Amino acid sequence: MKLGIDESDRSNITKGCASPHIPLQACFLYYWDARGNDVDLSIYKGKVLLVVNVASQCGLTNSNYTELSTLYEKYKDQGLEILAFPCNQFGHQEPGTNEQILEFSCTRFKAEFPIFDKVDVNGQNAAPIYKFLKSSKGGIFGDSIKWNFSKFLVDKEGHVIDRYAPTTSPLSIEKDIKKLLGIS
Repeated sequence: MKLGIDESDRSNITKGCASPHIPLQACFLYYWDARGNDVDLSIYKGKVLLVVNVASQCGLTNSNYTELSTLYEKYKDQGLEILAFPCNQFGHQEPGTNEQILEFSCTRFKAEFPIFDKVDVNGQNAAPIYKFLKSSKGGIFGDSIKWNFSKFLVDKEGHVIDRYAPTTSPLSIEKDIKKLLGIS
C-alpha cells in the first residue's frame, strides 16, 4: 500500500472533476507512468501541456513521435511537457507491454517526454483525464477520440485551450505552444 492506494488496483485515482472549468491539475491525483511509478499531476502546474494518445503500430507513429520529440527537446526548458498515454483502442495498434512501449519510443524516437501507463480514451473505462479533456474540448464529430495521436493543448493554469486531430502535425501547432509559453 502506498498513500492508501492498493497498488494492485491499476485504475487511475481522481478527485472526481465534475466540471471542465476546473483546471486539469486540480482534478487528478495520480496516474502511473509506464515504469509503474505514481505521478502526481500537480507537478505539471505552471507548465504548458500537450496530452497525446499514442500508438506504436499506427501509420501516424513515425511523424508524430519524431515531431513530438523535436518539440519537447526545443521547449522543455521553457515549460512544455508532453504527456503521452498509450492506447490500444484503435485497430489494436498499441498491443505491447509498457516495457515494450518504452523500448520502442525511447530507443527508436529518443522520446524523453513522460510516457504513462496504457489507458482507454473512450467508453466506460476511459481514463478520467480523457473524460476531462473531451468534456472540455469536443471534437468536430462529437466528444469521442477518433484515432491515435489526438492532441490536447493545456495552458499553465490547467485549462484545455485546443484539441487537434490525429492528422495535425505536432510541428504545425508550435505557434500555439509558443504563445502559451510566452515566446515570440
